[in-house]
Amino acid sequence: MIMTAVVTVIAAYLIGSVNFAVIFTRLFTDRDVRDFGSGNAGATNTLRVAGIVPGLLTFLCDVLKGLLACTLGHYIFEYMLKQGINWAMPIYGAYLCGLACMVGHVFPIFFQFKGGKGVAISVGIYLICSTPAIIIGLLFFAVMVLLTRIVSASSLLATVVVVVFSFVFRDSVAEATPQILMSLAMGTIIFLRHASNIQRLLNGEEKKLNFKGMS
Repeated sequence: MIMTAVVTVIAAYLIGSVNFAVIFTRLFTDRDVRDFGSGNAGATNTLRVAGIVPGLLTFLCDVLKGLLACTLGHYIFEYMLKQGINWAMPIYGAYLCGLACMVGHVFPIFFQFKGGKGVAISVGIYLICSTPAIIIGLLFFAVMVLLTRIVSASSLLATVVVVVFSFVFRDSVAEATPQILMSLAMGTIIFLRHASNIQRLLNGEEKKLNFKGMS
């Protein structure tokens, strides 16, 4: 059964490694999104480089990646629990596969390990792992974007909010530690991937979102 868990986590990593920013930018523009804009293979840079439709498709597919990976982990671990594997709590499987999927998104084996920053995919992950937390986080994100039009700052604020509220809405005291560790790990990945954005924010140089000229 341990091999089953390992294979499931590897499958989640491979799901995350399918980079839709690269795929949709190539389909719509015949360019590599990593060679333009910020160089990031994520939804925001796809929006800037290829336009609204590819950007939205990338965001939606990244969310679906997180949903699929976490759902897979949840059901496989639930099956293992029913087979008498007491440590295989479904929420453990969801978080483990969510984290593996995020790592695959950030370091995709199919795309030279050059991926996105993990924000969109975390939406799908938390829709399974902590729905109330991600709803609150998305509200904070939306308000921050409306006020500042700076996606990176909005994403970082939303990340902190989601991590904090995932603690608040944890399933039980017994399951709290794995949930906290996984949430902190995913939050740390997002912040590390935004290191250059944080520096530009501190310098007042971060670009604002602009829909003019996008199609």
